[in-house]
Amino acid sequence: MKKLTIKEIIECKGVKKLTEVYTHNPLEAESCELAGIDMIVSSELNNIEGIRNAAQNTFLTVGLPYGKYINKDDILKRSFELLKLGADAIYCPQSLNLIKSITDEGIPVVGHSGFIPYKSTLYGGFKAYGKTSFEAQKIYDQCLKLQEAGVFAIEIEIVPHKVAEFISNKIDVFMIGMGSGLGCDAQYLFAEDILGYNKGHIPRHAKVYSDVGEDYRRIKAKSIEAFKDFKKDVDKKKYPSNEHDIKISDSEFSIFANNNKS
Repeated sequence: MKKLTIKEIIECKGVKKLTEVYTHNPLEAESCELAGIDMIVSSELNNIEGIRNAAQNTFLTVGLPYGKYINKDDILKRSFELLKLGADAIYCPQSLNLIKSITDEGIPVVGHSGFIPYKSTLYGGFKAYGKTSFEAQKIYDQCLKLQEAGVFAIEIEIVPHKVAEFISNKIDVFMIGMGSGLGCDAQYLFAEDILGYNKGHIPRHAKVYSDVGEDYRRIKAKSIEAFKDFKKDVDKKKYPSNEHDIKISDSEFSIFANNNKS
């Protein structure tokens, strides 16, 4: 599998639908690569080096937490650091001003429009956005501004499919849809929704492809028992035993001990 370039991703617009998955750890990242997923995303708060090493041939976008970097110097410095760690693009949820400071340096940036979770209070809670002509226009205008700021892609989240398709056909940037219908250029889901271990709100657009949640619960139970047994062995001085000890001959130990008598 060959890692996509920005140029190749943009060339897929209107030609080929791509897939993207949010991964939390190297295991999920490696599994995505082996499955042929086109792009993966993770937060800078996760093990980015481990994720990069686990999926060396998959396009990786690393997200900056909203509000963590509030000036151009800090956000630009962190973006360059993430590139050194292996990021292929930066997801930036900040203002157009800060986004432009990154794109002006030639760093690939993914923007966000439609419903934005950390701004849910503006939409009246966790619900779809763009169901009125006024809201749809706001999304379209925001996408145009993000395009002008230099992003190569925009995540468009929980937007009516007609609106998302209209915008995807109107603008040049690559549109990554989450819960926004078939008309987007790529389809994006979180690993926990695909794998069935989401313990929180299950979004309407989520589709469970495997009940890994039950497997995780079973592994957790077995892990707890193993850790308990380890602790019991240490408490009762059963571990380590002779089979785990590194040996030294009696003669060599005798020399060592005699040389260090107090």
